[in-house]
Amino acid sequence: MHRYEPVIGLEIHVQLRTRTKMFCGCALSFGEEPNTYTCPVCLGHPGTLPVPNAEAIHFALMIGMAFDCEIAPRSIFHRKNYFYPDNPKAYQISQYDIPLARNGRLGEVRIHRVHVEEDAAKLVHAGASGRIHGAESSVVDFNRGGTPLVEIVTEPDIKSPAEAADFGRLLRATLRAMGVSDVNMEEGSLRIDGNVSIRPVGEATLGTKTELKNMNSFRFLERGLDAEIARQEALVHEGGEVEQETLHFDPQSGALTSLRSKEEAHDYRYFPEPDLVPLAPTEQMLERARAALPELPVARADRLERDHGLNADTARQLAFRGELGDYFEQALAADGAEAGALANWVTNELVARLGDEDPLESKVEPAALARLVGLVGEKAISASAAKEVLATLAAEGGDPQAIVEAKGLAMAGDDELGGIVDRAMADNADAVEKVRAGEDKAIGAIVGAVMRETKGRADGGEVQRMIRDRL
Repeated sequence: MHRYEPVIGLEIHVQLRTRTKMFCGCALSFGEEPNTYTCPVCLGHPGTLPVPNAEAIHFALMIGMAFDCEIAPRSIFHRKNYFYPDNPKAYQISQYDIPLARNGRLGEVRIHRVHVEEDAAKLVHAGASGRIHGAESSVVDFNRGGTPLVEIVTEPDIKSPAEAADFGRLLRATLRAMGVSDVNMEEGSLRIDGNVSIRPVGEATLGTKTELKNMNSFRFLERGLDAEIARQEALVHEGGEVEQETLHFDPQSGALTSLRSKEEAHDYRYFPEPDLVPLAPTEQMLERARAALPELPVARADRLERDHGLNADTARQLAFRGELGDYFEQALAADGAEAGALANWVTNELVARLGDEDPLESKVEPAALARLVGLVGEKAISASAAKEVLATLAAEGGDPQAIVEAKGLAMAGDDELGGIVDRAMADNADAVEKVRAGEDKAIGAIVGAVMRETKGRADGGEVQRMIRDRL
């Protein structure tokens, strides 16, 4: 029996953070009263003429450059013809054979193409499932129609659903760092289609692919791809053949349902958009886009590893969540705390305390956290006492040293600690005998007694040393 491996490529639609739509002056605003941001151009009335949004083109150039793509000196808009209720013109203005950018890379995944297009409107289905199947009625909100999109298409370089989710997170972090999109998946600003096929391990020929449409979370993307790979493997093992089709994955039930057979390019009858001239970026446009690129997450993670000696996972956490990286670097500059310890406190204790809140908007000033970490490093307070100080900082702000003094959290000195260790050993004679007999884990009972009496003001390692000295 053959063993199979998945081959995965992604198509990602990114809503650009522009003030107006792609080809008209209608404002873009999520959650407004339906059908209040429309005009004859985005509704496709006869005789109207589209005008490209200059800022959308600027953002698209930035994206192409961020992925090290070749920027086309002259690309063309096409009409992609299809009839659907959310598309009043019966065609979408997109790019076909000459996209704005191609042949790039993000991380380990090659980028096939990056092109510009407009979004369709939004269908709302009335019914328990919220989907068209079984809906009592459907209505259309044209506010979204004409929103500027960039579509990013990868090569089929991804080898597992987990890799696909990781790539999606890297992509989102990169786009967020550039400020070209709010990449809010819940609101549909970042939507991912997963193309997946299977083939016998060791073969180079690609199998027939299916497409999972509009996955709006990385967790659902991973689960959906897992389910589809399992379905294809089961089908092939039973002697069946995979058919090219577009599928919907229901995260609630885990079920896959067929939406339609997958269209080929010729189904859309592409032809050049007659109302738009070719898009030929000038040197000035290219230089403006190049100059607008910030340090991107991959480069930032490399720099944090190289310059501060952070491990790869910690550097990646700081770089991929930019506000954490900014916080860390401000704290590092403020107090000169040891970088590794500071980074661990930012990515673990601070994140656990603040959740998704931007730490720079919190009451924990970067310099205050750096000082707190410094106090731990100096053994002026224990790690558990420092967590108590951090809780106070998060609730009220303030100076760590002052909080330590006000709460009496300074590390217990040797004289005080010696007496407490003696009492703990006397109170836990059984544990003492077990340690002496070689049951090393029993020392935990004695350490725990000391920590309880000091209310966390003792260093656990120092307590163990004192106990062993007495044994």
